[in-house]
Amino acid sequence: MSRLKKTCSIYLFLLIPFVFAHAQSPSVQVIPQPQEIHISPQGDFHVNNNTGVVYTSSQMQKPAGVLAAYLSNRLKISIEPGRKNTGTNQFVLKEDVKLGKEEYHVSVDKNAVVCEASTSVGMFYAVQTLLQCLNVSDDGFRIASTTIKDTPRYGWRGFMLDESRHFFGKEVVKQLLDVMAYLKMNRFHWHLTDEQAWRIEIKKYPKLTEIGAEGNWHDRNAPRAFYTQDDIREIVAYAAERYIMIIPEIDMPGHATAVTRAYPEFSAGGTGRWEGFTFHPAKETTYRFIDDVLTEIVQLFPAPYIHIGGDEVHFGNKIWFTDPVIQQFIKDNDLKNELGLEHYFIRRACDIVQSKGRTMIGWDEIIASGITPDKAIVMWWRHDKPDQLTAALEKGFNVIITPRIPCYFDFVQHSSHKIGRRWAGKFNALETVCQFPDNISDLISNYPDQVLGIQANLWTERVADVKRLYFLLFPRLAGTAESAWTNRSEKDYSRFEEKIKKFLEFLDGKGINYFNIFDPESTPEPWGPDKADVIAEG
Repeated sequence: MSRLKKTCSIYLFLLIPFVFAHAQSPSVQVIPQPQEIHISPQGDFHVNNNTGVVYTSSQMQKPAGVLAAYLSNRLKISIEPGRKNTGTNQFVLKEDVKLGKEEYHVSVDKNAVVCEASTSVGMFYAVQTLLQCLNVSDDGFRIASTTIKDTPRYGWRGFMLDESRHFFGKEVVKQLLDVMAYLKMNRFHWHLTDEQAWRIEIKKYPKLTEIGAEGNWHDRNAPRAFYTQDDIREIVAYAAERYIMIIPEIDMPGHATAVTRAYPEFSAGGTGRWEGFTFHPAKETTYRFIDDVLTEIVQLFPAPYIHIGGDEVHFGNKIWFTDPVIQQFIKDNDLKNELGLEHYFIRRACDIVQSKGRTMIGWDEIIASGITPDKAIVMWWRHDKPDQLTAALEKGFNVIITPRIPCYFDFVQHSSHKIGRRWAGKFNALETVCQFPDNISDLISNYPDQVLGIQANLWTERVADVKRLYFLLFPRLAGTAESAWTNRSEKDYSRFEEKIKKFLEFLDGKGINYFNIFDPESTPEPWGPDKADVIAEG
């Protein structure tokens, strides 16, 4: 196999059919918007059979391979990246140690495209920008003479997919990772366990997938579906090629129904709807189980974080109030009450995570658990409780901001939509997504170093198929990417809407469904097998 073919096989992302703008004068339309961009009248760079790809240091070889493989695929020629000029005009990928980790500079004139970055990931983002800058005209591919200086606003630019409620499979996850890379998003939070099903193979506890992986939100008897450990390794490697970190979430002490269905000895959940909802917090065997599971998790996920959930425990802990073993445990450990027991559990979970060399992440309920800020990161999700965000920041926690409004994409995105959530009449239209987090600047402006970034979340209770999944995600995920990357001073919603037109063409090229914000009637809301009404909360 030739080096070029190897590169193409490794970077399958390059086979995504980028849709170029057709223009008399090349335009520059990039999502997310760069921090500085200037177009000059010096003449365009023309990409042709004599164009070369040159890299000046070994760490730039990988992004050079990405660029060369993509151009080769588009031009139907063979471009081999190298350390010396191989063409009459060229892309030059240079190392500049003065730039930040994800920062890059691009300078385009008629003779050369010069990209500078200090790291491979920074250069990868430069390449993503270049691919979006390519235009098709009557005389071939070209890039307008441009200078770009760019660096992300936030280091955490995330998306969470819930696959417990409904399972989508690794090819869908890979396609999502491809689009995330296109948008320079770098954190994939994977919600793999919850009430409905357990979706990851744990060899020491085979019943987790033999029993716990059965069912989904709308069909309790759906065939079991889960990721094998080999699947996980494959997807983690795929993400790493695109500079995306995958953070697993193993939910505890609540949302544990799939576990307790498989292993009832770990259950102390409620009754009826909430039967088996919580782990048993007073048994050492529970903590041994968690330790065993996380031992296998860290072997699969190299990310320095493990998300443990920690939310909504009160929904299903009624047994805690009457069980004599639990009540005696509360007394023996001077925990005061059931809330004190919940906080004890979170501290124990945190210690287990730390023993694996990882940092715990939890939803904002963990703030009151007694964990110190050096041991955990908080995800603020309850938009109706801004005091939780304030408390986390004042206590010194690093925070990822991901509130329901506007970051939950199971909320409807248009006034006509019938399936999904609203909160006191509010929903998450694209413009609402793009206004974030600037509309809460009064809460976060005094803590710039503690706000790690923002994240969009898609809970999938009412997302039973891929068509609906993509309908809810796109184009809103592009809005999250822009808000996470682009400084407030450079954000312009009217300009963003123009760029979305090109992004929708890109999605068309991939056969990805979406909501067309420009013609809502042309994209009726997909229902899937569930025809429940809108969930109104708040």
